[in-house]
Amino acid sequence: MMTPTLRLGVTGLSRSGKTIFITALIRNLVSGGRLPFFMPEAEGRIERAYLEPQPDDEVPRFDYEGHLEMLSRNPPEWPESTRRLSQLRVTIEFKSGSALRRAFGISRLNLDVVDYPGEWLIDLPLLEMTYEQWCAEALAQARSPRRQAHAKGWLEFLSATDPSAPKDEQTALRGANLFAAYLKAARADDHVLHTTGPGRFLLPGDLEGSPLLTFCPLARDAKQSYGRNSLAAMMARRFESYKTHVVRPFFRDHFSRLDRQIVLVDVLGPLNEGGDAVVDLQKALDAVLRVFRIGAGNWLTALFTRRIDKLLFAATKADHIHSSSHDRLEAILRVITDRAMGRASDTGAEVGVQALAALRATREAEAKVGNELLPCIVGVPMPGQRVGGKVFDGKTEAAVFPGDLPANPRDALRPNAAPAGLQFVRFRPPRVLPPGIDGESPPLPHIRLDRALDFLLADWLA
Repeated sequence: MMTPTLRLGVTGLSRSGKTIFITALIRNLVSGGRLPFFMPEAEGRIERAYLEPQPDDEVPRFDYEGHLEMLSRNPPEWPESTRRLSQLRVTIEFKSGSALRRAFGISRLNLDVVDYPGEWLIDLPLLEMTYEQWCAEALAQARSPRRQAHAKGWLEFLSATDPSAPKDEQTALRGANLFAAYLKAARADDHVLHTTGPGRFLLPGDLEGSPLLTFCPLARDAKQSYGRNSLAAMMARRFESYKTHVVRPFFRDHFSRLDRQIVLVDVLGPLNEGGDAVVDLQKALDAVLRVFRIGAGNWLTALFTRRIDKLLFAATKADHIHSSSHDRLEAILRVITDRAMGRASDTGAEVGVQALAALRATREAEAKVGNELLPCIVGVPMPGQRVGGKVFDGKTEAAVFPGDLPANPRDALRPNAAPAGLQFVRFRPPRVLPPGIDGESPPLPHIRLDRALDFLLADWLA
């Protein structure tokens, strides 16, 4: 009863690095990593941090040990992406910065870190949509040049399907399967592609085969009304049931209890695809973050019992570019999230933007090309990665010049802007070594993880 609990939500679209962020955060806290800009640690006030038993019986435990085991292999492997909701509690014992509080002895803070799949995050905008609005947006996306080839089978189904026809389970099943196949194919082919969802069509979990996932958008006529027993009416009812029985309970039970939020964003992938991909990312984030409006007049605010007073946007994979470009990366993320940041600031929340790498997989060097010195990053590319005509085997170290980010961040959001010409290579993670003979665990390399911790936690450890 005397130990306060801080719930930290770790959010981000898929492939934004949530799993490795949480793993690195916990390892650095528990093992006393090098965190010079995390002031409670730098001032020597943290006595120790340790894992506690899972506090919520109905929520699976974050597989921290399993992820560390993958990083300790030879060669090391990146942990698998998040596939379900999970949580982990770390208790931090610290000396208060206040002489009065220090007189009462060591203080404690329970930090509950909550993780869930990025695919489920894209369900957030559905809460503010009608079935008709969702149909219109999904059809517009499917007919866009980047998606047309993947959506061909589903679009052919729509052209042969009459929404006013009597409801039919087999027709609904076929449409749902074709729609889900289109979403999965588009995501597999284009890792930076964002969609309206539903997220459970991409990662169904225990809902696979359920009527809650047996629906899809239809090519509705806005001027036509559809009877109660029509196929369109059945699809609309199931869309609303999905929101009622899947989306609302999930965000009510977990988001309503958050105190702090970090939103991880992979900016580099869309940036290298060109302006359309960056605009696509901006739209996806803006739609998602609209529902996070604290104090705004929508249904979600009524469910919040605890106020999210600090929100951090973090551009991940900063180790994929040279440090000379980190300021530009932060500036681009600031432009992408400008509207969301303004809404959060208007409610009194403190908002920050950072470029970081929770686990640094590269180091920096310079390469001389002719009379020019190019800032490079050095690491071991993953098997199958390609630069120019060379394909890497996953064992050989290489120096890569990733290119330069645009000096004007708004240039990145110009529709039809050419790709940035960057070379992003997936590198193997550094190997996590076991504790030495002194029992000390070697620190994990990172970029600005300590600054993120300071923004999110330091005031609770004052």
